[in-house]
Amino acid sequence: MNGFYGRILKVNLNRKSFKIDKIEDAVYEKYLGGKGLASYLLTELNPPGVDPLAPENTLIFTNGPLGGSTLWGSCRYGVYTKSPLTGFFAESYSGGKTPDAIDATGFDAVVIQGRCDEPAVLTVHPEGVGFHAAGEIWGMESYGAEDAIKDQFAMEEYRKKGALVIGPASENLVRFGCIKNDYWRSAGRTGAGTVMGSKQVKGILFTGNRKRSHADEAAVKEFSKNFMAEFKNHAAANAYRTLGTPMLVKMTNTAGAFPNRYWTKGTMDNWENISAEALVEKMDPTPHACGKCFMACGQLGTVKEGRHAGLKIEGPEYETIYAFGGLCLIDRIEEIAYLNDICDRLGMDTITAGNLCAFTIEAARRGKVDYKIDYGDVDAIADLLQLMARREGIGEVLSQGIKHAAGQWGLEDIAVHVKGMEPAGYDPRKLKGMGLAYATSDRGACHLRATFYKPELAGMIPPEQIEGKAEMFLEFEDRLAIFDTLILCRFYRDFYLWNVLEDVIHKVTGLDAGEKALKAKARAIASQIRRFNLREGMQPEDERLSKALHRALTDTGQVITEDQLEVMLKEYYQLQGWDETGKAAD
Repeated sequence: MNGFYGRILKVNLNRKSFKIDKIEDAVYEKYLGGKGLASYLLTELNPPGVDPLAPENTLIFTNGPLGGSTLWGSCRYGVYTKSPLTGFFAESYSGGKTPDAIDATGFDAVVIQGRCDEPAVLTVHPEGVGFHAAGEIWGMESYGAEDAIKDQFAMEEYRKKGALVIGPASENLVRFGCIKNDYWRSAGRTGAGTVMGSKQVKGILFTGNRKRSHADEAAVKEFSKNFMAEFKNHAAANAYRTLGTPMLVKMTNTAGAFPNRYWTKGTMDNWENISAEALVEKMDPTPHACGKCFMACGQLGTVKEGRHAGLKIEGPEYETIYAFGGLCLIDRIEEIAYLNDICDRLGMDTITAGNLCAFTIEAARRGKVDYKIDYGDVDAIADLLQLMARREGIGEVLSQGIKHAAGQWGLEDIAVHVKGMEPAGYDPRKLKGMGLAYATSDRGACHLRATFYKPELAGMIPPEQIEGKAEMFLEFEDRLAIFDTLILCRFYRDFYLWNVLEDVIHKVTGLDAGEKALKAKARAIASQIRRFNLREGMQPEDERLSKALHRALTDTGQVITEDQLEVMLKEYYQLQGWDETGKAAD
């Protein structure tokens, strides 16, 4: 079928072998690629109840059918596995330039099983995979590892190359390790890097020269040309280019939805010091884009003054600013950049890491741990990040995630998470639809499966509305599920509406799929993953918010009650066609 290579690479690390399997067109017609294909493969290949860090847990990398094309927002890849952080379905996505190299290998999915007998680097190319001893690269921080892998293992016969690497945190099996590429790009959430570390794979060099066929190549190129002409100077694109995701600092603080002081307040004092405008002043960034992108949301800057002068980084993004700036009350953007850089080098998810630092501050204040740390103490937080990555001292407890730490310290009542993963920077007591988003996300508390903060902040639906909210929520979630089968960037959500997705899919694959058919595919994938999570032990209580999120914000009094969440959940389950407990039919 056009748009697909029709083959997947299966790698067995135990035997240092591989095979190339064919995929039937019927699978692509049902699931498309990306998240859909991966959910099918993970369900088929993973033994039920497998330990996420066992060799038998499958690690899957995919591009979507738009990969390697001229289509805007398509230079991304996805990684899927069973999460060591939550124990449920894991997915994470990253952009940059490397996804084009992944696609050029000529596989719709690269499936990795088993465990190397010593630390290794893999080279994936159109003919299969090579196995190499990692040597001194094992133990390197992420930037150096990426450079070393490209230098040592590049193959002259292939023009495109890109590396995915893990840092020391994933080597040490910290449960929120991420996968890095292009220095600052991350498949950040759910601990996919940790699964890679458990397999003793330090990095994967992808290289190749393959290209997908399109049903109408000329029409795809014409579409891309017209799309850029129409949207390149759109207000949303200009905003991302100028300010990047940190522009949300002002929006959420103004709305009273910026989590700070470990989830007790909705507006932070001195938030202006960590805003997009502060980043521009202190770091003089320039727009930095992934491949096939005119948004250029990445803010690549250098700290101009102070003790971190000369530090170069793309970011910090909004979620890192909220996690360290808001939750930990650090009110200097250059200090947040410093902590961001530590996490990038060590290979840790900044959202989880920042949440755990703030949680530790609360634990210390309550006398639950004997550790010198407090709000705004940058150096103590930096030291704690190192302890987490090395799993030393108090860092050993934190390295296992928020559920484990809360249980160890007797602080379940204040620990904020869903399914063991912390939410992003949109407080559900103000943006109540985000409460539904966090509760129902298949990977744990997640803002990206539906990006429902967008309609609530933009006034498309009242944030305080409860009844009837699930309908709009599911509309967003369905469309973005299709984004994840194609692996499109979320920031193009205002441009790729249903009719545009239908048009693009037809031009690329030849499939005729209208809005109704695409929604059916989205819900079939959601039900497939739901069944996977139920198989892995998910219970109804796993789709509820933490007790702390049902307490009123101390500055505004905003609250989301358990009854309000139940109303939204009931409506959502009905719309999905699941029973009242959220169980999908077989």
